[in-house]
Amino acid sequence: MHSWTDTLRFAFQPVVNLRTGGVAALEILARPETGDVLAEARRDPELDSRLAVLALRAAVRTETMLPLHVNVFAGTLADLGGLTPLRDAVRQAGRMPWEVTLDVVPPFTHVPQRALLEAVAALRGQGFRISADGIGDGDVPLRLLTDLAPDLVKLDASLLARPAAVRAMRTLCEQLGALLSVEGVETELQYAAALSAGAQLAQGALFAPPARIPLADVYVPPRFPARRTVPRSGPSVREFVRPAALLPVTASAGQVRALLTCSPDVSGVLLVDQGGIPVRSVHRSRFLLTLSGRYGHALYADRPAVKLGDPPRMVGVDATAWEVLDVVAVGGRDRTSDDVAVVDRYGRCVGVVRLADLVRALAETRVEEAAGLNPLTRLPGSDAITGEVDRRITEGRAFALSWLDIDHFKQVNDGAGFAAGDELIRSVGRALQQAVTGHARVGHIGGDDFLVLAEEKGLESLVAAVLDTAWSAGGRPVTLSLATVVCPPGSVIDHRQAAACLAPLKKAAKSLSGASWVLGRAGLPGHEIRRGSGATPAQAGYAAAEPLG
Repeated sequence: MHSWTDTLRFAFQPVVNLRTGGVAALEILARPETGDVLAEARRDPELDSRLAVLALRAAVRTETMLPLHVNVFAGTLADLGGLTPLRDAVRQAGRMPWEVTLDVVPPFTHVPQRALLEAVAALRGQGFRISADGIGDGDVPLRLLTDLAPDLVKLDASLLARPAAVRAMRTLCEQLGALLSVEGVETELQYAAALSAGAQLAQGALFAPPARIPLADVYVPPRFPARRTVPRSGPSVREFVRPAALLPVTASAGQVRALLTCSPDVSGVLLVDQGGIPVRSVHRSRFLLTLSGRYGHALYADRPAVKLGDPPRMVGVDATAWEVLDVVAVGGRDRTSDDVAVVDRYGRCVGVVRLADLVRALAETRVEEAAGLNPLTRLPGSDAITGEVDRRITEGRAFALSWLDIDHFKQVNDGAGFAAGDELIRSVGRALQQAVTGHARVGHIGGDDFLVLAEEKGLESLVAAVLDTAWSAGGRPVTLSLATVVCPPGSVIDHRQAAACLAPLKKAAKSLSGASWVLGRAGLPGHEIRRGSGATPAQAGYAAAEPLG
């Protein structure tokens, strides 16, 4: 009688990094030729555990060095309290636990949540990475998802038809420190939607179908520049992580040479200790040049490779692209092409980033920013400000949104001339830029109108810089009007509602004489007149009105 394992085969599907276009990992999928072993495994934790071990062994036989994704039912983890056989199989295969991501798959209904969380914590303590699978098409409770705090969240491609939900999940992932992946991508439209929503990873038939032999190449549609708002600190290094080629610190130079010879795409090897912490970095070109020199092979082949390595350059997984460039800038120029190791909070290597990927992405960001700059002031337009407003709203952060313009600007242009008017606008823009601090943003939205996004505590210095200055154009005195709406967390739902709250304050500020400043608070009635005179409510200092928003 044949065992079901006699007809069980495994297929491999690449997980693609949408930033770099490279393969970030391989998901191992069970493909039984007869029967429904997966349905049996859903009911039998021991069988599911055995499937995970067989999947790992199948991957090891392909000699792939890519990180692996192994599926396991949530009920299996809760019932068994972990996967000891899998941990042993990883060790026997010479792989590191953090090279294996456990895709925890539904169903979650009736699974003891406390037992599941304890099992996940134990596996994470051993070094395994955790992925929450089937989100959007499964039954995982949102509270359980946040308690799991996965390293990766996998969304079903059907959710791409609801972009607001995908963007919300991306925001949640940022709060959890997780990457966002989309499964089942079959069309270029879905690929574009995943990119637009901010997903970092994806897999599906569009890139490569599941195959018995891992594919070295995948199809990635050409990327077209898309308008997006990137934090001033730069994109996260998480978006650029490539799989690292790892060998134990005890490896010989001959072992490193064999790895590089068999893997032409590998640009370097990291030598790690038993805890997975990088000890030395071996650069491909420098290493092979040393071995190819006269007597090089005889001198070094059997010696420890650590003697031919350099101290590794490392950044934390939460670093930004600009911080990586700071690391690359330190040291000799001969190391500018070295991979930079990305480490988790325990110092363990989770992958590498390449300088070329970062430079390309940052250059794209600069081009996109430049395309949105006002040609007169070189300040960003409204898109950059409103995008940042929405980001702060989703993060639950308070902010103050201000609108500023030049009083009677048409008369300024008519009396002093367009050149003088343009120079006045540029001068106001420079004053705003110099006055803002921290994470404040200044935008020139056209004509003589400016938007300023700041924190409430930074408003006084801003006001002093622009309203206490004696402005003039062509010898004619000029005044400015400023309106500010302070938005506490939860007071507005998006930038449109914040702008609606600001609109009546703009009208109130323009009704005052001289340099004026009106401040209101979203959700509260009335507004405070802090500068200006000439309007009836100014006598009291606070004007009654309908609630803002």
